Amino acid sequence: MAPKITISIDRGGTFTDVHAIVPDRADIVLKLLSVDPSNYSDAPTEGIRRVIELVTGETIPRGVPLRLDAVECLRMGTTVATNALLERKGTRSALLTTKGFRDLLKIGNQARPDIFDLSARRPDVLFEAVVEVDERIIPSHPRSDKEALAAYRAITGTTGETYHVLQELNVEAVTADLRSLKAKGFGSVAVALVNSFACPDHERLIGETASSLGLSVALSSTLQPMIKVVPRGMSATADAYLTPVIKSYIDAISANFEGGLGGAHGCRVEFMQSDGGLVDFRQFSGLRAILSGPAAGVVGFSATSWDPEARVPIIGFDMGGTSTDVSRFDGHLDHTFSSSISGVSIQAPQLDINTVAAGGGSILSWRNGLFQVGPESASAHPGPACYRKGGPLTVTDANLFLGRLLPEYFPKIFGPNEDQPLDRDITTKLFTELTDKINADQEVHYTPEEIALGFLKVADESMTRPIRNLTEARGFETSSHHLACFGGAGGQHACNVAASLGISRIIVHKYSSILSAYGLALADIVHEVQEPMAAEYHTATIPVLKRLAALQQRSEAHLTSQGFKPDQLMHQLFLNMRYEGSDTSLMIMQPENGDFAGAFVDRHRREFSFALDRPVLVDDVRIRSVAASRSITEKSPLQQLQEATLSAAGKPTQITPVYFEAGAGYVDTPVHQLRTLGKDVQLHGPAIIIDETQTIVVAPNAVAYVLQTCLIIDLESDEAKAKAAAADEVAQVDPIRLTIFGHRFMSVAEQMGRTLQKTAVSTNIKERLDFSCALFSPDGGLVANAPHVPVHLGSMQFAVRFQHQRWLSKLKEGDVLVANHPISGGTHLPDVTVVTPVFSRGTDEIIFYVASRGHHADIGGILPGSMPPNSTELWQEGTAIESELLVSGGVFNESRMRELFLDVPSRFPGCSGSRNISDNLSDLKAQIAANARGIALIQNLIDEYGLSTVQTYMYAIQTTAEQAAVDYMDDGTPIRLTITIDSKDGSAVFDFAGTGPEVHGNINAPEAITHSAIIYALRCMINADIPLNQGCLSPIDIRIPRPSILSPTRAAAVVGGNVTTSQRVTDVVLKALGACAASQGCLNNLTFGIDAKKDESGAVVPGFGYYETIAGGAGAGPGWHGESGVHVHMTNTRITDPEILEKRYPCILRRFELREDTGGHGKFRGGDGVAREIEFLTPVQCSILSERRVHRPYGMEGGEAAQTGLNLWLSKDAYTGEDRTVNMGGKGSVAMTTGDRVVIMTPGGGGWGAEEGMNGVC
Repeated sequence: MAPKITISIDRGGTFTDVHAIVPDRADIVLKLLSVDPSNYSDAPTEGIRRVIELVTGETIPRGVPLRLDAVECLRMGTTVATNALLERKGTRSALLTTKGFRDLLKIGNQARPDIFDLSARRPDVLFEAVVEVDERIIPSHPRSDKEALAAYRAITGTTGETYHVLQELNVEAVTADLRSLKAKGFGSVAVALVNSFACPDHERLIGETASSLGLSVALSSTLQPMIKVVPRGMSATADAYLTPVIKSYIDAISANFEGGLGGAHGCRVEFMQSDGGLVDFRQFSGLRAILSGPAAGVVGFSATSWDPEARVPIIGFDMGGTSTDVSRFDGHLDHTFSSSISGVSIQAPQLDINTVAAGGGSILSWRNGLFQVGPESASAHPGPACYRKGGPLTVTDANLFLGRLLPEYFPKIFGPNEDQPLDRDITTKLFTELTDKINADQEVHYTPEEIALGFLKVADESMTRPIRNLTEARGFETSSHHLACFGGAGGQHACNVAASLGISRIIVHKYSSILSAYGLALADIVHEVQEPMAAEYHTATIPVLKRLAALQQRSEAHLTSQGFKPDQLMHQLFLNMRYEGSDTSLMIMQPENGDFAGAFVDRHRREFSFALDRPVLVDDVRIRSVAASRSITEKSPLQQLQEATLSAAGKPTQITPVYFEAGAGYVDTPVHQLRTLGKDVQLHGPAIIIDETQTIVVAPNAVAYVLQTCLIIDLESDEAKAKAAAADEVAQVDPIRLTIFGHRFMSVAEQMGRTLQKTAVSTNIKERLDFSCALFSPDGGLVANAPHVPVHLGSMQFAVRFQHQRWLSKLKEGDVLVANHPISGGTHLPDVTVVTPVFSRGTDEIIFYVASRGHHADIGGILPGSMPPNSTELWQEGTAIESELLVSGGVFNESRMRELFLDVPSRFPGCSGSRNISDNLSDLKAQIAANARGIALIQNLIDEYGLSTVQTYMYAIQTTAEQAAVDYMDDGTPIRLTITIDSKDGSAVFDFAGTGPEVHGNINAPEAITHSAIIYALRCMINADIPLNQGCLSPIDIRIPRPSILSPTRAAAVVGGNVTTSQRVTDVVLKALGACAASQGCLNNLTFGIDAKKDESGAVVPGFGYYETIAGGAGAGPGWHGESGVHVHMTNTRITDPEILEKRYPCILRRFELREDTGGHGKFRGGDGVAREIEFLTPVQCSILSERRVHRPYGMEGGEAAQTGLNLWLSKDAYTGEDRTVNMGGKGSVAMTTGDRVVIMTPGGGGWGAEEGMNGVC
């Protein structure tokens, strides 16, 4: 009997890779086109046919069903689900969701993907129809009025908590709806009910009914029972959309084999899931298939590069034609449970793979004085310029031009007859032309080689950003890793990427170009089970362990039913843990000592630099069971190197000139072919090693070792970098380095933001992302501001410069400042800014500043939430801090902060101090931690390049970034603007003369807000990736009358200026520029809460304040319809997920949906506003601060105005018990009682252009 074969196949978009293991024979490796209809109908089947032919020696004709008797196991990875999602070619499907939430998944988190895209485009949802199910379950909140819920059935959820059934499921009605969907041609449905993660019974009943009718069903509560209905619902719609596609794909493959894939031949057929585990083909689903191909690559590099003795963590670097995937392995696969792919939030276990739009086909361009690589790609057609199809310059062209790619080793498949080599001549011509343009623009004298090298350096730097996010952002030293390089283009860049990251060793496996296929051969069968839980860890250890044991039994039973024996199984136990009051959970694997809590605290401290003195909670329990099934094992690269007896490399195939560094010119470089080098060979760089499918560049001074299964490249030590940093003189600003520093500065600000989001306690910062982080030069000038919230873009510079001037020569190491007053650069009081000066080591010289600004949920004042709609004086809005030492000499000034947040506001009439001081203190500490993260990263940059160089480029990046309209606030105050542009020198005057005076209200806007609005509007109009800093406004003269609504006096109330006037200023700027119609012109600021009080025992019961901003309609423009239910312009904060809202606050979200037809009509329609209705389960003070309740958002160029917004209070008449509906006005505050509801209906966006039949009337 012939030996049984294990065949592993990775079907990609262009190529299908095949790896086969035959006992006692060499591995078989094949690479064939994924689509080649003239020769075969299915690439995986063709690969299997060829393998069986090679092994058996038999001739097997194409098109004949194959016998699998000789095959023990088929393993496959596929991009079918990914492509269907990206191309929107899934199955026609429908969504069933709770009544009142028909548009929830369209609105999503209400944020727009690109804050500078005026169209605010978002990807479409995956479903075609929605059915609202009349059912409702809510959690029991400890502050809820118990009598109000007494009439409703109480149930215990899977978390162990109490829930109330407000509306039972009507199975008959749902059955009728499902029958109607089937009659309309729908074959697949997703079900996502609010709070089903803990109460799945209603979903299960719907699922059983749908299945009985022959519909394919995806239940959110089954797929991933985790809190947050939006990502869980989107995941269910993705599964409903993709699983039938997967099933059809498998059925099509099955038809190519005798008896199908499940026949009696005894061959196991397994598919790779996104979590890096294999699963039987019958259980392969769409949701778990999205990262099937990339996941196999991660398994491949982790199994071939990891050394269990040395335990050096590995970074996977997979560079392809259009993008680069990076991942990390430290002995265990890293999983993430929340991601976004093609605009769809996915809540399912996936390997943590970060993708950057930089690959061999990334287009090179020169824009705004900076080198730009991507994100646009030349793709396969026309491809790079050298492909002879008229394509643009790309990364591939730069490598070819500099000699790092050799045409003679590329297949001659180019040109009209597909018989010519890569075209170096056209690449040379285009680089020469681009060099001439750059030299003319910059008045410099670069050579084409220096320009091409500069683009490669920028490309390498862009690829290091996601790697730093995987390592530095989580508390790991990047330089302590090895780099595992695979993918077709990675070998040309690995040395430079590693050097940039301080990594000294690169590993390239012999199968690196087919590593996903090889990874399938190394993978294991995996089964996961997860359930939600709600328990405090130290008091509930036994119940938690019991739940884990029960899950383990379920998981083991599943795998033993597939023929695996218990001794073949390994179980990994996880708890999803977080601090009380925080929403940042960490999935903790059981450590060897069994101390989950200790492991959680250690990891929290490593990632976030602190631990909290709070209880640790368990949100989920999870079991990952692994059935060891890999067919091969191999020695680690390090073990191979230690055992090798090394010899020098033989004579090279040829010598070729390669350009490595500016100033050194071309270097004669040996070229070796990997297949002729032999094993245990050592060679010194520079060198080029040619494999069958890739080119590997060995940098000068590097050493390469060719071993049995891999190639190791060791880079030189950091001595050269240290010398470069020591010789820290900058004669002239280099645009190449300028671009690289732009990436690094922005990366610092982004990582600060991630730290702040993870470490903060309040919903505003953590869930809604109402924060910003930035880096500043020694004089307080803005260098880089990660684009979190646009209203903060320019205003933070005012805050830092104020502190810089006030504390000049007074600050010392370990000091941190805090402020929120408008006079010191604040926007409104809840936005608290923390500023940290950074000193040159051992001196009192400030070398830069970092700052973070976050919206605190409550800072005192006359109303909970500190966003009073009726304030007329600043003191009514909470604590106002001009400048204070938050940390003095490294010591946190808690007593002073308590005084400022608690005592000072309460001294004013009718005011309270902060209603939750512990959250204020925690968020301040989170902001300190975010600043500390930025400091550490900039210090690394200084260590790498030297202080003088870093500061030079801080100032240089600022230098690089350098008509009439009127609108009215609802109270009639005009905002008037005249723009005068000088076409000769590019300067402009923005003159707000004629704008109304300061108002006796709170819509006054500090000057910093107008600056932010102008920066934002200009960035939108430029539509290019320019640095967002003070340089943007350098050629602009901004004239604001003082005092006025845009430049109020010191004591003026300003809380509404930040959230209403800022939007109207932006509308006016965009109107003057003729960019688009008016958007909703407001943030629709809703707050509710209660003051602290004493209970019967005299103990203080903390109050609370909740704040949210609500989406509306975006204005239409020339060529686009306005987006509906989205945040626009000066904010991009997220809305709290309904399940989080109801779990943390005593309320019911009754509905959240679009207001149909509220956008302005026109050739291009304005977006619709939303309706949001909340019922309170305890008495609260509820306030709304809004605009566009009087003046409609205008249309332009003949487009109609949109509908205004409306704020309603629904209650019962105290005397008659009759229903009352009261208009709260645009700015109102009401003491609501249990059962009262607030309904916020937000404005739409204006239309653009006259609609046919409108006769030009608007």
